[in-house]
Amino acid sequence: MKLICTNRKARHDYNIVETMEAGIVLVGTEVKSLRDGQANLKDSYANIERGELWLHNTHISPYSKGNRNNHDPTRRRKLLVHDREIRRLIGRVQEKGFTLVPLRLYFSDAGVVKVELGLARGKREIDKRRQIAEREAERDLRREFKERNRKK
Repeated sequence: MKLICTNRKARHDYNIVETMEAGIVLVGTEVKSLRDGQANLKDSYANIERGELWLHNTHISPYSKGNRNNHDPTRRRKLLVHDREIRRLIGRVQEKGFTLVPLRLYFSDAGVVKVELGLARGKREIDKRRQIAEREAERDLRREFKERNRKK
């Protein structure tokens, strides 16, 4: 697996309940641009329209050596998942507060581009602050233990 990009903000803004892998329909210049690492998942999301899963606002830069037939950088892209997974997701996404957020974009071992989607519930501002405080407290504890072990 070769990682192309991650959505670092997603784990900060959302509680990820479960993850799933999906294929993505791309044109040739998009694949070439992804091989150069030219992608951004910031502010992107997935939703279900007429029984199909679509990825919106994912920015894949135009291929630098492309011609006039280069792709639109933020076009919506179809995601490839089984029908039973879409039916299951429809029920979950309709629950209050759930959304589908792309977490990672990567090449599988077979050389195919995949998207890791997370079924997520948005965090409130107080939850974000609490998580940051817990992380800092844990960091301070580790630092304290490290200093104690050095003194011995």
